[in-house]
Amino acid sequence: MIVSNFFAVFPAQVVRYAFNLVKENIEMYRMFENFELQSNYYEIFASAILIYGGIIILLALGRGLFLFLVRQTIIVMSRHIEYDLKNEIYNHYQKLPLSFYRRNNTGDIMNRISEDVSKVRMYLGPAIMYSVNLVTLFCIVIPIMFSVNATLTWYSLIPLPFLSVSIYFVNNLINKRSEEIQQSQSQLSTLVQEAFSGIRVLKAFVREEDSLQNFTKETNNYKFRALKLTFIQALFFPLIMGMVGLSVILVVYIGGVEVMNGAISAGNIAEFIIYVNLLTWPVTSVGWVTSIIQRAAASQKRINEFLDTKTEIVSDKNLEKDIIGEIRFEKVSFTYPDSGIKALKKVSFSVKQGETLAVIGTTGSGKSTIANLITRMYDPTEGDITIDNIPIADFKVENLRSQIGYVPQDVFLFSDSIRNNISFGSTGLNEEQILKASKDADLHNNILDFPKGYDTELGERGITLSGGQKQRVSIARAIARDPKIMILDDALSAVDTKTENAILNALKKIMEDRTSVIISHRVSSAKLANHIIVLHDGEIVDQGTEAQLLEREGPYKELYNKQLQGESVEKE
Repeated sequence: MIVSNFFAVFPAQVVRYAFNLVKENIEMYRMFENFELQSNYYEIFASAILIYGGIIILLALGRGLFLFLVRQTIIVMSRHIEYDLKNEIYNHYQKLPLSFYRRNNTGDIMNRISEDVSKVRMYLGPAIMYSVNLVTLFCIVIPIMFSVNATLTWYSLIPLPFLSVSIYFVNNLINKRSEEIQQSQSQLSTLVQEAFSGIRVLKAFVREEDSLQNFTKETNNYKFRALKLTFIQALFFPLIMGMVGLSVILVVYIGGVEVMNGAISAGNIAEFIIYVNLLTWPVTSVGWVTSIIQRAAASQKRINEFLDTKTEIVSDKNLEKDIIGEIRFEKVSFTYPDSGIKALKKVSFSVKQGETLAVIGTTGSGKSTIANLITRMYDPTEGDITIDNIPIADFKVENLRSQIGYVPQDVFLFSDSIRNNISFGSTGLNEEQILKASKDADLHNNILDFPKGYDTELGERGITLSGGQKQRVSIARAIARDPKIMILDDALSAVDTKTENAILNALKKIMEDRTSVIISHRVSSAKLANHIIVLHDGEIVDQGTEAQLLEREGPYKELYNKQLQGESVEKE
């Protein structure tokens, strides 16, 4: 940057010499009019001007070369930091617990990794580059200007303090309005993301017009805030240009006076105008750089809010070992930290290796919470959870989850092929393993009906498939990784009774050598279980084998009779 600015400053001195050369020799040239000597004088005179012109071109090329190196250094550096920062934030996002995602909306999370990181990059790249340019140029140019003529220098610099004061007062406004724009951008991203994720619901309830009105309201809010910032900038930049223009006027006027007083030459005026023009962009960029810095500060503050959020799900001993699959809950209670809802109250049960536990209950009884605790998405508020008689917190989180096959209640499929969705949980699966998992989930025949078979590309969140097909892909994905513990969280809720029986019969062989937890509101899903617990309002109200529960009059039998009658009505 320093070298490039030297190349920028020297042409002004060359212009001064060239200007004085022309001024001092033009009258001499005219005096030789109609003489042969005039032609010789012209050749010498023109050669000197040509040399000066060549020097200016060489200096410009030198400046261009070093400016290229400057941008390759600073701008490329900022892109590398942007890359690192995005990866750091994304990696941090993946380590945060489910409670974080329940508290924060998707649009805001996305905005911080895209828009906010871009604002920080603008500070690390252009803002630093132009700031360093301003400082180095001032350090080079100002001493040269004072060495030529102090009076002319002081007058040309008079507008700059006023410019600095203007920037100081405008900074706070720019900062405040930049933060408002960032908040509005997050709200807008959230609205769009939710609208497109729930597009089927929007269309089904014919709420497109209402959605458009909400979007228009948010965009108007964003536009209003953006225009407020633009208004400040619209006043700010002309003010800067006006101050710089005033410097040029003062140079011409005061310089003319100094020339008449014999203090400087006419070439010095041309030199000073170039110096003022050299300072024009750096001084003009002060307002822009200030805006970038304020936006970057607001963005980095928002990024740090998330980076400073630490996950509570950490391992006490980082234990890595193959688990057998014995699960034990001892007086486990859990309250969701974000909502304060007490999902489980003093729940105790145990599942031996190779056994199947069925957790039955109505909506909101705490069934899915048990699955979240076993996979350690959350830690219990009270009580102890052990696997193979080892506290669950001792296991390395990744090691524990890699040995659990989890089929969530809310199925999520990626916008990829069916094959890749099934093999998502395990690397290095061969075709035979994928086909076996698909057959065990009673999915294979359905896939063969698709023109592209297992290479069929799914839409966002698996929209290409029916609800039942999506659940079976999710089951196949869990089976394919050959887990030690299998958890099915209401995984058969979207399939009919016939398909449910087919899947359960297939799962019967799969469950023989692994611990399984079947969570469901259907009693029919519990027929493979060695032990059944019935939850109500977070408490175990009934438990035992299916035969034991049907023998006594209890909540399970009551639920069994109700669902049995419901199936009879459906058949009729």
